[in-house]
Amino acid sequence: MARHKKRAADLGAWLCFEDEAGQSLRPPKGRTWGRRGHTPVVKVTSAGTKRVSMAAPICTKAGRSPRLIYRIHLDRGPAKGRRKGFTETDYARLLDAVHQQLGGPIVLVWDNLNTHVSRTMRRLIAARLWLTVYQLPPYAPEFNPVEGVWSHLKRSLANLTKHSLDQLTALVKTRLKQMQYRPHLIEGLIAKTGLDFQPP
Repeated sequence: MARHKKRAADLGAWLCFEDEAGQSLRPPKGRTWGRRGHTPVVKVTSAGTKRVSMAAPICTKAGRSPRLIYRIHLDRGPAKGRRKGFTETDYARLLDAVHQQLGGPIVLVWDNLNTHVSRTMRRLIAARLWLTVYQLPPYAPEFNPVEGVWSHLKRSLANLTKHSLDQLTALVKTRLKQMQYRPHLIEGLIAKTGLDFQPP
């Protein structure tokens, strides 16, 4: 991680960690209150293949408030030949939006998802001179602060039922937007990784 931090400092760049997650209409399980002997039951009206895919980077830079930027992708069910989640083009659009919002070079750290390391993605990265990309070590989600975003989000969705993908999408967007306006929460997620993000 030290070399990513040093590279970001040398470039005057934002250091961004990216990750993705998904949520179907079946809500995450969570604890709740109930009368003794009466287990609360959450009825799910649709547990099919419809889902909301989410991709987000947390971006940090010395002297600046950390930023959370996200994008949503809807999967409305089976369609032959169509990818369920984000494509390489979707990631490129997300990174372009991040670059535009941050207004400077980016050092991106993400995992080894096949879409992240594909030939198409490498070509898209090479075309963006403001972007430097590093891969996280395999099986090291604890180093990625965005994992905390998904954990926080899914805890807030526990035991909630939404009858349509549009309702779920609206709720996910509301929850993520609330997180965007809580820089102390984002700082806490960064601190939880145990990584030192101060320039060397």
